[in-house]
Amino acid sequence: MDRPRDGPLALLLLFLGHVITALEVPLDLLQPPTITHQSPKDYIIDPRENIVIHCEAKGKPHPSFSWTRNGTHFEMDKDPKVLMKPRSGTLVMDISGGERAEAYEGVYQCSAHNELGTAVSNSIVLRQSRSPLWSKERISPIIAQKGQSLILHCRPPAGLPPPIIFWMDNNFQRLPQSRRVSQALNGDLYFSNVQPEDSSSNYICYARFPHTQTIQQKQPISVRVLDMDTLNDTMADYFNDTDLFSDKPVDERAPVFMVPSESVSSKMVLRGEILEMETAEMQCIFVAVMSLIFPFRPTPAISWVKRNSEIPSGRASFLSFDKTLRITDVSEADAGEYRCIANNRHGSVHHTIRVTVNAAPYWISAPRNLVLAPKEMGIITCQAAGHPKPSIRWLMNGLPIENAPKDPSRSVEGDTLIFSEVQTGSSAVYQCNASNQYGYLLSNAFVNVLAEPPRVLTPPNIVYQVIMNKPTLLECVTFGSPVPIITWFKDSRSSMLEGNAYVFHENGTLEIHMSQPSNSGKYTCVARNNLGISENHVYLEVKEPTRILRPPEYREVQRNRDVVFECKAKHDPSLVPTMTWLKDDGELPDDERFRVDSDSLTITDVTESDAGMYTCIMNTTLDQDSASAQLTVVEAPPTPAVIYEQPGAPTDLELTDPGARSIQLTWTPGEEHNSPIKKFLIQYEDALHQSGVWHNLTEVPGTKTTAHLKLSPYVHYSFRVLALNDVGFSRPSMPSHQYRTSPAAPDENPTEVKGHGTEHDNLVITWKPLMPLQANGPGLQYKVMWRQQGIEKDWTSVSVANVSKFVVSGTPTFVPYEVMVQALNDYGLGPKPGAVIGYSGEDFPSAAPGDVRVLVLNSTLAEVRWSPVSPESVRGRLQGYKVQLSSHHIFSPNKTRGKLPDLLPYSVYSLRVTAFNGRGEGPSSVPQRFETPEGVPGAPSFFKVSALDLDSLTLEWGPPHERNGRLTGYTFKYQIDSKNDLGLLEELDLPSNQSSFTLHNLPHSTRYKFYISARTQRGVGPTLTEEAVTSAVHSLPPPTIPAAMVSPQVDIATQGWFIGLMSAIALLILILLIICFIKRNKGGKYPVKEKEDAHGDPEIQPMKEDDITFGEYSDEDRKPLKGSRTPSSGTVKRDGSDDSLVDCGDSGDTQFNEDGSFIGQYSGRSDRDATHDSSEPPSPVNAMNSFV
Repeated sequence: MDRPRDGPLALLLLFLGHVITALEVPLDLLQPPTITHQSPKDYIIDPRENIVIHCEAKGKPHPSFSWTRNGTHFEMDKDPKVLMKPRSGTLVMDISGGERAEAYEGVYQCSAHNELGTAVSNSIVLRQSRSPLWSKERISPIIAQKGQSLILHCRPPAGLPPPIIFWMDNNFQRLPQSRRVSQALNGDLYFSNVQPEDSSSNYICYARFPHTQTIQQKQPISVRVLDMDTLNDTMADYFNDTDLFSDKPVDERAPVFMVPSESVSSKMVLRGEILEMETAEMQCIFVAVMSLIFPFRPTPAISWVKRNSEIPSGRASFLSFDKTLRITDVSEADAGEYRCIANNRHGSVHHTIRVTVNAAPYWISAPRNLVLAPKEMGIITCQAAGHPKPSIRWLMNGLPIENAPKDPSRSVEGDTLIFSEVQTGSSAVYQCNASNQYGYLLSNAFVNVLAEPPRVLTPPNIVYQVIMNKPTLLECVTFGSPVPIITWFKDSRSSMLEGNAYVFHENGTLEIHMSQPSNSGKYTCVARNNLGISENHVYLEVKEPTRILRPPEYREVQRNRDVVFECKAKHDPSLVPTMTWLKDDGELPDDERFRVDSDSLTITDVTESDAGMYTCIMNTTLDQDSASAQLTVVEAPPTPAVIYEQPGAPTDLELTDPGARSIQLTWTPGEEHNSPIKKFLIQYEDALHQSGVWHNLTEVPGTKTTAHLKLSPYVHYSFRVLALNDVGFSRPSMPSHQYRTSPAAPDENPTEVKGHGTEHDNLVITWKPLMPLQANGPGLQYKVMWRQQGIEKDWTSVSVANVSKFVVSGTPTFVPYEVMVQALNDYGLGPKPGAVIGYSGEDFPSAAPGDVRVLVLNSTLAEVRWSPVSPESVRGRLQGYKVQLSSHHIFSPNKTRGKLPDLLPYSVYSLRVTAFNGRGEGPSSVPQRFETPEGVPGAPSFFKVSALDLDSLTLEWGPPHERNGRLTGYTFKYQIDSKNDLGLLEELDLPSNQSSFTLHNLPHSTRYKFYISARTQRGVGPTLTEEAVTSAVHSLPPPTIPAAMVSPQVDIATQGWFIGLMSAIALLILILLIICFIKRNKGGKYPVKEKEDAHGDPEIQPMKEDDITFGEYSDEDRKPLKGSRTPSSGTVKRDGSDDSLVDCGDSGDTQFNEDGSFIGQYSGRSDRDATHDSSEPPSPVNAMNSFV
C-alpha cells in the first residue's frame, strides 16, 4: 500500500480522507458542468454518412456549448451544413448533398459552460475512413519446383484504418494454413516448401475495410508446381534408362529463415495496447533449404523462449502454427529478448527480437468531483503513470491555472490541488492533463461550494424481503454539505444499532450478515449535519426458507400400470409457491397421461419411454428447493392360462392406382394367434439412395387391409407390411415389386438453420441437411444467403453441396445477420425460406471495468465495486465480471459490486477486475491493493506440560500458526482438577515473546488443568487445554550416599526401558520354569525341591486379589507384597519417587543414579535371607512373584 508523503501535505491527506469520496450532486442543486458523453479521441468516420461529433454535459444551470477546431473558435453559424442539437453540444454535419467529408477533418474540442465553471472534452481528431482501390497490375503465372520456398505478395492499398487481409479461392473458401503454409502479418502468403497439391490458379488476396464494410480483391495469382522426380523418370526413359539427375539422395540441410532476414530485430510496443485493439506480435517464417530438384524434407518445428524470464502463459498465445507469438495486455514486465527457434533433425536456427515497452499515460488516481461546505478543506489529486513519466498540467475552466484568477484558498502541490477555508463563489471546474510523447489523459473535476442540509435520496417505505440466514442490505443514499453522518435505528429511535451483527458501509448502507426472524421490522436511517437532519424508513421481512419435506422416491412399475410421485414441501406462508416437474432435466412430455397436482405427479398407463429421472422444484419469489427420483419400467409377468403369440406375416402385397406422388397398397393379414391385430406398419426401401435399409412410412388400424400411400419424387420404392398385436410385431411380409417416382424440385428446405461466430470476424451458418428422400431429384445443393440486419439491403449468396455449414469471413464483430438456406436441385428451387437471425463471432472485450474500489468490511470480508464496461467495448454478449484475487470470483453482468469472503486477517491483497463474454476475458483493471485489519489469533501451535521437580510444573507453548495480527500476549489460566470439582481458576497475562513458564511450590500428587490462549488487539483466540499431575512423595530412610548426591528421581516404574527389562527377565524365568518342570517330570531331583519338602516356604501362599498392587503404595499399608522379597523392616524403600523397585532375588542394597536409572547389583543378602539362611537358589515361583 502506498504510504502518505512526508510533510504538511501528508497530514492534510490524512485529515481530509473522508471528503475525497466523489459525491453525486442532485440535479436540482447548483453545480458546475460535467461532461457525460463525448466522441473518441481518434474518431474515424464513414464518408458516406453524416458526421456526428458527440458532446453531452449536465449541470445546474444547464450548460451552454461551444467548439474549437484546430485550436480556434469554430463558427458554426457560417456553415449551414453544421447544426448543434438543442440542449446539447453534439454537432451534426450534413454531407448528404455531396459535400466532401475530408473538408471537415481536423481537431475538435467541446466546452460546456455555466455560471459556475467550464468543462472541456478531449481533443477529438476527426478523420474520414479511406478504402482505396487496388492498383491495377499484370500478374504473371508463377512456376516453382517441388520443395522450393515461395512468397505470394499481397501488397494491399493503404487504408484508414488499415484493412484486414485474408486469402481465399474463387469459391470464397479460406485457404487452409499449416506449418508449411502461413500468412504473414503484412498479408503475404508464405510457402516454406511448395508441393504439387499447391498448384492452383485461384490464389486471391482480399482486403476488408471495416468502416466502409467494403471488400476488395487482388487479381488472382496462378501457381504451378513442377515435380522434378517425375521429370527425372521421363528423361531417364528418353535417354535409355540413364538417370540424368542421378538417384543418389542429396543431404538434407538445417532450416533458415525466410523473414526476417537479419539475426536480430527490435520492436517497441505500448503498455496495454489491447485497449486500442492492437497486439504485440512477433513472427518467424522459415524454410527447409535443400536442392531444388529433390523431394521435400520434413518441415522444421518452431518454439519460442524469453531470455531470463518466462513467457506469460495467461496472456500469450501461439498462432499460425507457432510462427506468431501474441501477447495481450502488454506490461513493462514483457520487455526483453525473445528468441524464435526453428529446428529439424539436421540443425536449428534462431532469431532474436528485442522488445521495449513504453506506456502512454494511464490513471493511478483520476481527479474526482469535490463538494465542500463553506470554510471546509479538501483536495483533488491527479495521479498518472507512464513511460516516460507523464507531465501533469492543471487548468481551471479550460485555461491554464497560472492564467486563472488568483484564489487564496487554492494551492497547487504537483499532482494535488489543496483547498482550505473555501468560500461561496469558489466553485469551478478543474482539468488535469497528464501527457507524454505517446498520448495524454484529460479529466474534469469540479469544486462545488454548497451549504445544504441532509436529504435522503432512497425512496421511503421500501420493503426488503430476505430468506432466513441470508445477508441483507438496507440502503440509505444521502446527500448534504457538509457530508451527513448516518445512524440507524430499529423499530424505535430509543437505541442506535451497533455490534458485530451489523456492518455500516460508508455510503450509508446497513448490512445484516445472517438475517433472522428477530431482524424483521421497521428500520430508520437518520442523516444529520450542522444544517439539519433528515430520516427515512424502510422495512425488512425475514421469510422462512422453502424446504421439501417428503421428496419423491424411487419407483419400479410394470408397463401399463400407474405410478405416483409425491413431493410435499414447506414454505413461508406469505410467499406464493409454484410446483414444477421435470423429466431428465427437461419439460414433461405433452401427454394427458401426465397429471400434476399440488404435491404429486401421476403417470397413467406407463410405457418404456416414461422411464427416467423426475425432479420436482418448489419455487417462490425468493428461493427454491428441489428433489429427484428415478422411474424404472419393467415388463408385466406373462399370464400362463392362454398362450399368445405374435401374428403371422401379411401376404399377397399388391400395388394399384399409381400416381405421380401416390399409390395404393393392399395385403392379406396373417394369423392373429389369440391376440387381435391392433395395427399394421408399412415400411419402404429406397433402392436408389439407401438400398437394403427399411424405413417406417405409415400405420393403419388392424381392421384395414388397404392403404393409400403418399410418396416422394425421385425414389425407387419397395414396400413391406408388419402386423402388431399385444404380443409384438410379426415377421415382415415379402417385399412388393418396385415402383419408381419421377424427379421434381425440392418440397422443403433444410431445418435448424443457425448463424453464429467462431472467430471475431466470421459467421458460421449451419443447417440440418435434407435426407435423400427429401432431395426430390439429382444435383441437390443448398443456396446460402445472408445480409447484415438493418445495414445491407441486398442478399449475398453462395451455392454449396454435400455440406451442412458455410463460413462467412471478414464480418464485423458481433453484429446481427439475417440468414436463409434454400434447397435446390437439377429440377429447380425449393420453397422460399424464412430468415433467421444469427450473430457474427464475439471478440475479447476491449476495455477493463473502471473505477475499481475495495471496501474492507472486516478482517475476513471485503467488498469490491467497479463501473460497468460500456456496451461498445464488450464486443459480444456480456456474461459477467471476474474478480481475480487468490481465487476467482464470478459475478453476473448486472452486478457492479460483490463480496469477497474468507480473506485472511492482517494481510495485503491485490485484485483485478475483468469483463468476459462468450469469447473470453478482456483486459484487467488497474490492480487495487488493500489490507485487511487484525483479527483474533488462532490457537497456540502446541502446548505441553512437563514435571522437572517434585513441586513444580513447566509449561511450554508455541506461537499460533495464524497470528492474524500483532500478538500482544498470552492469557494463561490454571486450576486444581479434583475428582469432585474444579478449584479456583487462576489467571496470568504473559508477554508475547514468552514461550515457557514454570509453576513452583505446588502440592504433591495433585492434578492440575491448564488453559492458554493468544491475543491481539482485536481479542483473545481459541484456548488450548492440558492436564498434569505433580509427583507424590513418601518418607524414606536417609540414603547411604552423601547428601551432595541426593536429587529428585523420576518414577522408573513408568519408564519404557524398565518395563522392557522386567518383561525380558519375566520371560527368561518362565522359560527356566518350563525347563524345570520338564526335568522334574523325567524324575529328576533338585536341591530346591528337597528344601521345599524339608522346610516349606512360608511365603509361597495363595495371593488375594485385594492384595495385588502395582506402582502405587500408601504409607498406611506396611504389609509386603505376597510372593515378593521385602526388607526385614516390612517397609517399601523409596528414593524420591512415587514407586520404587522392590528388592529382588538375592540383591541386598538397591541404588539409583541421579537420573533415576537402576544401578543395583544382585549381590549380598537381605535381612530376610539372613534369617532363613539357605544355599540353594530361590524358588522360580518366588522369583516370578517378585516382579508382579
